[in-house]
Amino acid sequence: MWQADPTPLLTTPVIPVLTIARLEDAVPLVRALVAGGLPVIEVTLRTRIALEAVRAIIAEVPDVVAGIGTVTNRTDVSHACDAGAAFLASPGTSRALAEALTDAPVPSLPGCSTVSEAMMLMDFDFPVLKFFPAESSGGVRWLKAIAAPLPQLKFCPTGGIDAANAASYLALPNVIAVGGSWVAPADMIAAGDFGRVTALAQAASQLRKQHPAKL
Repeated sequence: MWQADPTPLLTTPVIPVLTIARLEDAVPLVRALVAGGLPVIEVTLRTRIALEAVRAIIAEVPDVVAGIGTVTNRTDVSHACDAGAAFLASPGTSRALAEALTDAPVPSLPGCSTVSEAMMLMDFDFPVLKFFPAESSGGVRWLKAIAAPLPQLKFCPTGGIDAANAASYLALPNVIAVGGSWVAPADMIAAGDFGRVTALAQAASQLRKQHPAKL
């Protein structure tokens, strides 16, 4: 059993985690993020228009790598792949979901928050895991602790990460990128203030100069 490695897709230090409530916001929001240097995004399945938003983004923003997150079951996997997701992400991973992700035609970032969960996902040969919710599950200290016993695993931490602590995660050798919503605040999206979103994305994209990609 072998899983497609998502690492080549994670070319930016920060992956914006987007919850899109209005379809009309999807394309200008993602264009703003790409303009700021963050071309890899995760659109969560937390709204009824999420899949439609992803289709619009893929059709109208050719430079984006659009993943779909909050995938929790086999139906979500199927719908996300049909929508054109470049990768999948889950908040946690049951054995049934792990099997569904194994069968998916695109790479996955299956979620974990404990050592036992990480080891279970190792049994499925997933090379990169989503560590969620990162801050409330031990954060940087957890990732440092797991590096020695499980050196083959890489992580994309998400949950409670922002401009103040992102660099501390990216400095770790077993972290290849972080996910966060701070680069696309809900109030800026609601106000259509995409210029400020671009500015936040530009600041976040500079983290790669400090912490080169660990491919």
